[in-house]
Amino acid sequence: MNPRSVTVAAYAAFIAALMLLPLVVSDPFWLNRFAKYCVYGILGVSIALSWGYAGVLNLGQGLFFGLGAYMIAMSLKLASATSLQQGSDKPVPDFMLWNAEPGATTDLCCINKGSFLWIPFQWQWFGVAMGLALPTLVAVILGAVIFRKRIAGVFVSIVTLALVLLVRLVLIDAQPLTNGFNGLTDLGWFTVAGFEFDPYVTPTYYLVAVSLSVVLIGARLLVETRAGLILQAIRDDENRARYLGFDVPAYQIFFFCVSALIAGFAGMLYVLAAEFASPTFMDLTFSITMVVWAAVGGRSSILGACIGAMLINTIEASISESAVFMEAWKVVIGLMFVFVVLYLPRGLAGVAKDVVARLFARRERSAAAPVAAAGE
Repeated sequence: MNPRSVTVAAYAAFIAALMLLPLVVSDPFWLNRFAKYCVYGILGVSIALSWGYAGVLNLGQGLFFGLGAYMIAMSLKLASATSLQQGSDKPVPDFMLWNAEPGATTDLCCINKGSFLWIPFQWQWFGVAMGLALPTLVAVILGAVIFRKRIAGVFVSIVTLALVLLVRLVLIDAQPLTNGFNGLTDLGWFTVAGFEFDPYVTPTYYLVAVSLSVVLIGARLLVETRAGLILQAIRDDENRARYLGFDVPAYQIFFFCVSALIAGFAGMLYVLAAEFASPTFMDLTFSITMVVWAAVGGRSSILGACIGAMLINTIEASISESAVFMEAWKVVIGLMFVFVVLYLPRGLAGVAKDVVARLFARRERSAAAPVAAAGE
């Protein structure tokens, strides 16, 4: 068995564990919670692509996650009978009537400026399409500005950080259109071919788990392509890659957009499991937390960042709900991150790689010993 076989076995074991989990966990509450952890795993993959392989520390990944979440939430809001204006057959969310000017009709186009944007979201396929397209489009525009202008290093982090905070403020200020701080709640269930995905049933968990498996395998195959290898060369020495004739910004923009697409997809899945969308998705704290997940799991490992995200959230939930650490669980998580940065700079994936490398080295020495003895 070679190191590549070990990697394949690790991916296979992880995916098998995801698929077999409902056989062990039958409680709908915990199954729903693990579905959310799988969503965090998808976010970990997106951070690994952007930070670990492209070398772009994006502190605004919550922007793409939030955009994807809001797009599908708008469709699910209109799919909820209890969220519509009572007695109205128009696609009018209840909060728009609360925030409307006195005397406004129940016609969506007459309530407030910009409300016509809700009309296409009557169809869930449109919400899904926008949940994937809008984060990608924003990433294309943002990436073109950043990478074509050769903005690099900490300045990329500052730009992405400023943008996510700006969009968050816009969402909050546009309360008549987005419900402001309250976000979008009381959503309907996602429906495909007449089947409704209740957040607390096994099919919804499998929808998220299979999505995570596909994202994991797709991301792994992507970084092993020629484009992925060139991207890693750009990360290690951008000037040398440019000297060799590669279009450096094109590769950076492409992988930046793939990362945004994955984050937007994760946002949609989170809404399906959590049944709400909130401006807190675009908080600075949440975006930085994603970076912590990747650092703990190993930012240069797709699977490591995924496991790191799921592991940190599992530990965080367990600690925060315990009577002993209820008030100090954030300190525990912070100390854990400091420990990883100081003593495990390559994360848990780096430790696993070192262990595997030592085992192979020991096996090679054991195999070479009889040959050397026979030669003597």
